[in-house]
Amino acid sequence: MEGKTWVYLCSGCGIGDCVDMETLSSTLKRDWKLSECVVHPCLCSEEGVAKIKADIAVEPACNVVIGACSGRVNTDIFMFHPETIVERANLREQMAWRRGADEDAADTQMLAADILRMGIVKAQKSAVPEPFIGPVLNRAVLVVGGGFAGLSAALDCANTGYEVTLVEKEATLGGWMARLHKENPIHPPYRDLETPPIQKLVEEIQNHPKIKVFASAQIEKAVGQPGMFDVTIKCDGASENARTVEAQIGAIILATGAKPYDGSKLAHLGFGTCANVVTHEQLEEMARPGSIVRPSDGQPARSVAFIQCAGSRDSAHLPYCSTVCCMNSLKQALYVREQNPEARVYIFYKDMRTPGQYENFYRRVQEDEGVYLTKGEVTAISEERDKSLLIRVNNALLGEDIQVKADLVVLATGMVPSTLNSEILHLAYRLGGDLPVDKYGFPNSHFICFPYETRRTGIYAVGCVRQPMDAAATVRDASGAALKAIQCIEMTARGAAVHPRANDLSYPDFYLKRCTQCKRCTEECPFGALNEDAKGTPEPNPNRCRRCGICLGSCPERIVNFATYSIDMISSMIKAVEVPDETEEKPRVLVLVCENDAYPAFDLAGMYRLSYDPNIRIIPVRCLGSINVVWIKDALSRGYDGILMIGCKYGDDYQCHFIKGSELMNTRSDNIQEALTSMVLESERVRLEQLALTEYHRIPGLIAEFMKTIHKVGFNPFKGM
Repeated sequence: MEGKTWVYLCSGCGIGDCVDMETLSSTLKRDWKLSECVVHPCLCSEEGVAKIKADIAVEPACNVVIGACSGRVNTDIFMFHPETIVERANLREQMAWRRGADEDAADTQMLAADILRMGIVKAQKSAVPEPFIGPVLNRAVLVVGGGFAGLSAALDCANTGYEVTLVEKEATLGGWMARLHKENPIHPPYRDLETPPIQKLVEEIQNHPKIKVFASAQIEKAVGQPGMFDVTIKCDGASENARTVEAQIGAIILATGAKPYDGSKLAHLGFGTCANVVTHEQLEEMARPGSIVRPSDGQPARSVAFIQCAGSRDSAHLPYCSTVCCMNSLKQALYVREQNPEARVYIFYKDMRTPGQYENFYRRVQEDEGVYLTKGEVTAISEERDKSLLIRVNNALLGEDIQVKADLVVLATGMVPSTLNSEILHLAYRLGGDLPVDKYGFPNSHFICFPYETRRTGIYAVGCVRQPMDAAATVRDASGAALKAIQCIEMTARGAAVHPRANDLSYPDFYLKRCTQCKRCTEECPFGALNEDAKGTPEPNPNRCRRCGICLGSCPERIVNFATYSIDMISSMIKAVEVPDETEEKPRVLVLVCENDAYPAFDLAGMYRLSYDPNIRIIPVRCLGSINVVWIKDALSRGYDGILMIGCKYGDDYQCHFIKGSELMNTRSDNIQEALTSMVLESERVRLEQLALTEYHRIPGLIAEFMKTIHKVGFNPFKGM
């Protein structure tokens, strides 16, 4: 930003012990023509902050560069006037605290100067962002799904003061829970079955003044972006009185639940071939009127066997655990015993999973003398002449095979999300009409840090459509999704980004006059933030944007920039570093690190005083996917000997906060190799690495191994040119 640049250097936390602060100050004032470069013993103290505020008060529209601790700490302390650009130059974690005992003082001094140079350039190349404020702001929340999760989320939103539109495809509310005979215990002492709370919840929903319910309805189309969704609801679709309703929506909660795994795929367990093999769902239907009988003849079932993990935790069916199956079998075992105290129940399980307070209920069932539980693998089920069933079990506890005869077999089938192979929201997005899902069919985003998020900004998945869960977890999940939807609406009203760059007011600016319609940005955006016209020109939807910068990295014409993150900014930071010429025999390596995992991992390495080579220069990027190939070329042309890019882990269990960023950088390696070939440079000079936040201990070895490679290939021949 144009205007005065203030530089403040902190000598505390060991920084002053490693660097000659006065020499550093003089160097910066000389090189950058600064009127003042303040050295202070503790910038985060009241006195230090007061000094900065006093200077800013004279001219708020200025650049403030703070050479001290990492920008990931003391964020509230170093927060000043909204017109002031503040840049944090990390002298503590990534200079003073990573310094080796035998390190050359000149190398450390040079590192400190380069860190400040890059910080000054970044501040001067930044601009105060002008947030995108849409022409309208819709504050209503759309909840799709009228089961327990959807009703809970709708009620939370409405009780917070937000208008809610609730859409349910069935004629009545309640979903799966409304069909239950009893529910697992959720109140102390957690031993007795309870009446499902769904009916009371339905009544609250129907009587709430801020909730509008559309039953026998489905979403026909959803157009727009957070705060500006226009949703078409098709009501009474099966009747002659079908009509459509238009709703203006700010955020969407998807709560369409899950469905049982298809029992017809479990013929090896007798379903569809043996008359008296049923599923949990079918037994629940029997239990409500109080008649658990054999389907073959309608006679009461005097012995019932439950087969756990029927299709779950099985690579041929569902490789995951469906969470509630064990508890459902324990519950239904009591159904059988309550109907007929003389009946026998067998439960064959791989592992019995009853977490938390459910362990008390598990003990309650174990105490029932008519219930037999054993760990074992069911190998076959056959039908006898009288339609009874012979179950063969490879019994892991006894170490031998056993056979059990039963009147009825109940398969504890797992659950699959309603989003699997079906379109629900009918979004008008270039990348598809519904939410992207993982390999199991669940809507996905960052599975560790943002469990409620989907890859469509402003749309939140809740309950069993997100992952298998029980009723107690569903209530918590609904509250979380409701709060995220409300947060999204309020942040959108300010033009601020949501997760993970929360409160970022910048958004991508496209210089479309130079656009070649290559479609890379529209195809690579993980969040569907870009549609495109008939010619292929991108049509930005700023409120969908997560500010990852992947569009910036994808564009070969370099027409995409942010006010606080641009092609020119990073290029200028790269060029601001002093690169030793070949006579000094000191390598210079650029390390581009993801700000979400890799950069804090370097901070952690500093906190643990792990030392590594002082000849690297670290620049954080929003995501590895935001790296434009021009930065690689600029660095190599400048004389850097190597470039190391470190990002999040990618693959099925990715940890990338922007879903595909690290993976995209890997697929763009051909472009990088093309650049190296054009410059007649070795391919070993550029490397991509994956690093989890918890793997900070790998950093010294990772850096040392790459530096060894650089020494082997030799110095960059472009040095000094």
